[in-house]
Amino acid sequence: MSDHSTPIATIILAAGKGTRMKSSRHKVLHPVAGRPMIEHLLASVADLAPQKQVVVVGDGRDQLEAQLGDRAQTVLQEPQLGTGHAVQQAEDALRDFTGHVLILYGDVPFVSTDTMRAMIERLKEDDAADVAVLGFQPEDPLQYGRVIAENGRVTRMVEYKDASEAERACNLCNSGIMAVRGPALFDLLGKVGKENAQGEYYLTDIVNIANDEGRSCAVLTAATPDEVAGINSRAELAAAEARWQQARRTQAMADGATLVAPDTVFFAWDTVLGRDVTVEPNVVFGPGVSLADNVTIRAFSHLEGASLAEGVEIGPYARLRPGAVLEEGAKVGNFVEIKKATLGKGAKANHLSYLGDATIGAGANIGAGTITCNYDGYFKHQTVIGERAFIGSNSALIAPINIGADAIVGAGSAVSRDVADGELRMVRAEQLVKPGWADRFHDAMKKKKSMGDK
Repeated sequence: MSDHSTPIATIILAAGKGTRMKSSRHKVLHPVAGRPMIEHLLASVADLAPQKQVVVVGDGRDQLEAQLGDRAQTVLQEPQLGTGHAVQQAEDALRDFTGHVLILYGDVPFVSTDTMRAMIERLKEDDAADVAVLGFQPEDPLQYGRVIAENGRVTRMVEYKDASEAERACNLCNSGIMAVRGPALFDLLGKVGKENAQGEYYLTDIVNIANDEGRSCAVLTAATPDEVAGINSRAELAAAEARWQQARRTQAMADGATLVAPDTVFFAWDTVLGRDVTVEPNVVFGPGVSLADNVTIRAFSHLEGASLAEGVEIGPYARLRPGAVLEEGAKVGNFVEIKKATLGKGAKANHLSYLGDATIGAGANIGAGTITCNYDGYFKHQTVIGERAFIGSNSALIAPINIGADAIVGAGSAVSRDVADGELRMVRAEQLVKPGWADRFHDAMKKKKSMGDK
């Protein structure tokens, strides 16, 4: 096997209690852009095709194992005695692994695949470094651990609390992320002690031990501090969301979408936009939305799990829920909600309607206030509306029901039986007229009120 085909393993640390989140949900399962933060990290890792993935867990183990399924092996860190101790818990899982090991953090979700790959590649260079450390240079180095380096070689790693004033003056900080040659990793970890300010086993000490043994340790620098930003609190989660959204908006516009007020549009991690899409202010995309070319999303609309074909227009104030499919040129207007329903080519639902569990034919017109009554309290039922059918305003279509092609349903109808092609169906009570009744009623009420005022 050549060095360039050396297998890769990942160790993701996710055993922290996450107390600053003040949440019953595991910290790394809190979402950014509608996707748990650890899933962002795993997606970047996947491009490296790792041979093994190990996640170190602690509190909330059951939640993480349910999320990960069989995609990674979990190992328990209990008690939690520092980052070096955490990585050591993966020793049995990687006992026979001889490739390169990437050490990552579940709450540092936006390390790019390119950065990960660069760290692995650094181990393959001529100086045969045993460890590659990822550093970063923040505007304010605060209390981060420092990486003391010369010409890309690490001479010393030091935690802030243990650093001298001269070392604290260095602005190359330690992200905690490393790539290590598999055979060296657990050998070095076995030599780590806890004689430090925190009384913990620091992962960073493997660098100092390697240097003392005459091994080579290298440092790479992250493209931006944001790439290695950890998320430990709700405020930091919101800040990460804001950074992600800003980058996605910029990308959307670069790819040919018009965002009228970019800062008010929120995307999900998997939103797909065609060219010449226009998105008005205050629009939210949940997961699973795909827009073809020349789609217009008017203000204050919310979309999730929806597919919109070319030339579709929705909103303002439209809500598309999972399973909404709008075919070419379909139109959905204000205060219309669509769930698990297909609106055919050129079909329209312009006002104040709920369309759920329905198939609506091409060119059909759904009048204001129309509701598909899809739920009987126990089961959901289907409504099928044919091509070019016209559904009058304020109609209730009681599923299961079929409305034929070119049929007309009169306004105000509650339709509970199928309507044939080309048929007119009106379901209304006979109008009752009582001349003068309202005048007599008003006179009587006014008289009664005046008596009560005395």
